[in-house]
Amino acid sequence: MAIKKIGIIANIDKEKSDEYTTQLRDWLVARGLKVSLEKHTARKVGKSDGMDRRHLASSVDLIVAFGGDGTILRLAHFIRGIEIPIVGINMGGFGYLTEVNLSEMYCSLERILAGNFEMEKRMMFDVAVKGRDTEIEEQAVLNDVVIGRGNLSRMVVLQVFVNDEFLTTFRADGIIISTPTGSTAYSLSAGGPIVYPKMGCMVLSPLCPHTLTNRPIILPVDVEVKVKLLTKEPGATVTLDGQISYDLKLGDMVTVCRSPYVTNLISSPLRDYWEILRTKLGWGRLPEGTTNIKPC
Repeated sequence: MAIKKIGIIANIDKEKSDEYTTQLRDWLVARGLKVSLEKHTARKVGKSDGMDRRHLASSVDLIVAFGGDGTILRLAHFIRGIEIPIVGINMGGFGYLTEVNLSEMYCSLERILAGNFEMEKRMMFDVAVKGRDTEIEEQAVLNDVVIGRGNLSRMVVLQVFVNDEFLTTFRADGIIISTPTGSTAYSLSAGGPIVYPKMGCMVLSPLCPHTLTNRPIILPVDVEVKVKLLTKEPGATVTLDGQISYDLKLGDMVTVCRSPYVTNLISSPLRDYWEILRTKLGWGRLPEGTTNIKPC
C-alpha cells in the first residue's frame, strides 16, 4: 500500500502536542507527502483548515495519533467502518495501544512509509441497550463494555445470557466484557487473562463478585452476550471503552456481539509484541547482551 496522504490527530491536552504535531507535519511535507490535520489539532497549531475525524479518515492513507490509549479508543469509535491504518505515538503513561514512543517516532515512520510494517485488524464489539424506557443505538467498542453499580453503594444484580441461554446471575460491583485488545485494560485489573490481540474471543470478568467462585470466562468470538439489570435502585451504568456512559434502569438489557468492523492498528516496526508486553507490564528483562529492539 502506497502511503501518500497522512492525517494527524493529537490529544491537545497533552503538553507539547502542538510542537510535536508541527514538527511531524514539517518532516512529512519535506518528504513530499500531503498532510491533513484533525480540526481540534489544527486549531491548536494555529491552522483553520482542519477536518472532523471521519472526513480525515476518509481522505488519507494513514493516521498518526499523538496521545495515549484514550486517543486511540475515541478515534476508533468515531471512524467505525472506515478501513484506515492507525499508528499511535505514545504521549501518555501506560499507552498499550500507542506502541511507538516519541523517541522512536521518525525511525518508525521511515519504516512504515517504506512499507515495512505489520497491520493488525483488532476486533470490535457492537453494543446496544434496550429496555422499557431505554433504547440506545448500537455503539462501537474496541476495548470493553463495563456494566457496573455506578453511584450505588451496594452490589448490582445482573443476569447473563449467552446466545439466549442462561449463564448465571452475578451479584457483584459489575462485570467487564472485553475484546482481546481490552484484555490488558480494566479486565486485567479484575483478574482476567491476557489474550493475544490477534485472537478472536470475548472475555467476561466479574468485578468483586459476592460468590467467590464466579471467575473470568473466555467465550467464543461468535456468541451474543446479553446482560439484564435486576437491581431496582437507580444508579447503575454501562460504560463503553471508558469514554461514554449511560444510565441503566431495572429491566434494561445490554447486548454485546462481535462487530463486522475492525480497528486497523500498525504494530511498532521496532519492537515485537512480547517486548512491548514485558515493558508495559514490568516483566523480567531479556538475558544480558540480547535485545528484541530492531535498530534504525
